[in-house]
Amino acid sequence: MRLIIAIIGVALAGGIFFWYTKPAYDGIQVARAQIVQYDEALNKAAELQKLKQSLLSRFNTFNPTDLERLEKLLPNHVDNVRLILDLDALAGVHGLALQNVDVSSSEKQGTKSPVSIGSVGTSNQKYDSLTLTFGTSASYSKFVEFMTALESSLRIVDLVSLSIAATDTSQIGTKSQASEPLYTYNITLRTYWLK
Repeated sequence: MRLIIAIIGVALAGGIFFWYTKPAYDGIQVARAQIVQYDEALNKAAELQKLKQSLLSRFNTFNPTDLERLEKLLPNHVDNVRLILDLDALAGVHGLALQNVDVSSSEKQGTKSPVSIGSVGTSNQKYDSLTLTFGTSASYSKFVEFMTALESSLRIVDLVSLSIAATDTSQIGTKSQASEPLYTYNITLRTYWLK
């Protein structure tokens, strides 16, 4: 009888081990591994928080005027209206008026960013561009003054195309005949912003 009770006890202990103790032990090992991963993630989060605080304190030491100038140099968003107003104000200072303004981004043109011919794959550029086309009429000297002011402005602008045509002075009158001749300029500019 003792032998049967011993065999039943060993079988019962083996069954409890394989059906309850081993799965529970394996579950605890998985939970311990997850706890280690979570602890590592918390440590990384604490390190990132310290890095964020140090970078924020460095950012706060910058001169706000310099930050505004940097934002104007290469903005982090597209502001078509502000760009047109800035160009119109710059043109107005030199006696020019913008006409037939047309704005198109590279996304409207079907490409995400200017990509050179022969490149393979998607572009990893961290910036995108905006094309602005407009016309104006002025004397050559006024136009050169405007372009010089545009060149020295903070905003990064590339001249994509420029066409010049003589303006018909017969409709303007005799007052302009004594001054410099007027020309009509069609200009296409490209400007950039951070994605």
